Amino acid sequence: MGKTRFGLFSPKSSIMLPDICGSSLLLALPDDIFSVITSSLSLRDVCNLGLSCPGLDAVLSSDKVWLSQCNKLGLLPFSTLIEWRKGVLSYKALCRFLVNIQPLIGIWVHKNPELGNVVYVMPGFLSVIGCRIIPQEIGPLGLEDSPILWAPVFEIICKYDCSKAFFLHGREQGADYVYPGLLKSFDRDCNVLLLEVEHRLQRDEGKLADIKKFADEAEKEKSKSQRIVGQKWTENPFIRLESDDQSRLLDFVTSQVRDFVPEAANVLLFPRSRNDEVDSKQDFAALHERRLLLLELYEHGNVNHDIKSDEESPSNPTELGSSDDVSESLDSTSAHQGQSSKGKKTLSAFLKNGLKKLLRKSSSTNSDREYQEAASPSYQITLDEFLESGDWVGLSVQAATMQLRCYKAWPIMQESISALYKLPVQTPEACDEYAGLWAGNSGWPPSTGKPGGRLCFIFVSYEESEGQRQMIANKILQGSMYPNGSAMFVVNTDQPSTDIFPWDTDEESNLIDVKQSFKGEGISDGYGFRYPGSKPGSLFVLENGMLVFIWKESRDVLTLKRLNLADLLKRGERVPSLPPISNFAYLTREYRNVYSGFSDY
Repeated sequence: MGKTRFGLFSPKSSIMLPDICGSSLLLALPDDIFSVITSSLSLRDVCNLGLSCPGLDAVLSSDKVWLSQCNKLGLLPFSTLIEWRKGVLSYKALCRFLVNIQPLIGIWVHKNPELGNVVYVMPGFLSVIGCRIIPQEIGPLGLEDSPILWAPVFEIICKYDCSKAFFLHGREQGADYVYPGLLKSFDRDCNVLLLEVEHRLQRDEGKLADIKKFADEAEKEKSKSQRIVGQKWTENPFIRLESDDQSRLLDFVTSQVRDFVPEAANVLLFPRSRNDEVDSKQDFAALHERRLLLLELYEHGNVNHDIKSDEESPSNPTELGSSDDVSESLDSTSAHQGQSSKGKKTLSAFLKNGLKKLLRKSSSTNSDREYQEAASPSYQITLDEFLESGDWVGLSVQAATMQLRCYKAWPIMQESISALYKLPVQTPEACDEYAGLWAGNSGWPPSTGKPGGRLCFIFVSYEESEGQRQMIANKILQGSMYPNGSAMFVVNTDQPSTDIFPWDTDEESNLIDVKQSFKGEGISDGYGFRYPGSKPGSLFVLENGMLVFIWKESRDVLTLKRLNLADLLKRGERVPSLPPISNFAYLTREYRNVYSGFSDY
């Protein structure tokens, strides 16, 4: 028998088989084997391999290859991926959507109100959804079995071609609305989510196709304006407006672009936790219908405004009208609110003056200055200047990357900007095994998740300080004791504690085994965020997975238990949202529960 240079023999004769090498060898493999091989490659490797030759690109475009890549991302169960595929062009397109939205998955926060502003972004159905966790008491069945209260904040829906449609959620006058907008940018390492009003250079022609075309043209214009003096596209970003003007403009734009949510689109936002296959199929059928209804609103929805006739209204439901129209409407709104009284400037007079406002002077906080420096050059503009920069304005959201200062792992936030801040997702290294979200409660035996207690979330992260590794536990929900972001304890993971755990058994008489312990300090005395005082203590890691911090002198105890927040939300209970702008980021410092109508907190 003859042998080829690759060790291949003809089973019938000694005649050498045709020479097989390079891409031809891969193309000769059965599809299943080819998929197994490509599943071991990274997403970048698969893309590069497809670029190497046309024949490979055709094979690598198969659903089997890209289903494997979707599954490797770990965002969805395999069975859910198959269900999602029914609504999109291909697994390759679906993979592109999943890669794009992956940076949004996780926990986003704002410092106000004091009881907590926690938004968890998770996969919905062919979408990602931002869900606000409502401050609340734990129900009668405990945390694991009682429904957790939540409200929708925003969602990004995957279209058939896997481009994206953004909706802000809100409730006004007893009705649920969605507010369509555009995604301005999507940084891979985004840590700030900004809700803005974007000026448009021209009115779009058509709907879905032209929305994408507009986004491409806007990016080209943005790059061009950085090179050509006199272009105003990037010279007047929304962030340069004074905070009052930003709020006024956001309120007005959302009132114009809103769409009433049909009843069929207002039941489920993501699949519920089901054990019954029939119920799961019913959920998926309802979610498919909901998605189509919302995409119909996004493409063809009526803009509820009164500044133009139907014949003159913008064809793109994400935008509302020209700069002059907005100025006039804002002026009339201000007059209606009594701002045109004698001795006070109307908005019209304010616009006519067109005076440039300087960036906040020495009275500004450090976080204000840092935010402005990171977001744009150091000067502000008038509302009139902003509106002159484009013919149309509309709602937009930007996932940006900014250099933020932190105090004990908590980002220093700009209070007057409608923004959410992402808590860091740390790599699952052995030394970071306790990073992430925990449910917290006080006392021993551990009562975490017991009925009647206040729901408390603790976020654990790691930092390097003076050559030592610290574990920091920040409170992010439940403000009866200390403000949002307060470091409940900080321990040095390089310093084992010699303290003895004071109990041998838990409440069910199970023996307690201590895995390891660390020295640290826990919060004490006072209510201030930066300087509340601290006293020594020890953190004990138990074999059952719980973390227990004990203050050395007072013997006070804080117990932590791991949370699967996505699972809790799927079994949770949806409550009405706030009005749209407050629903995205509640910027007013409040020491009460602004959601008190929905819980007994």
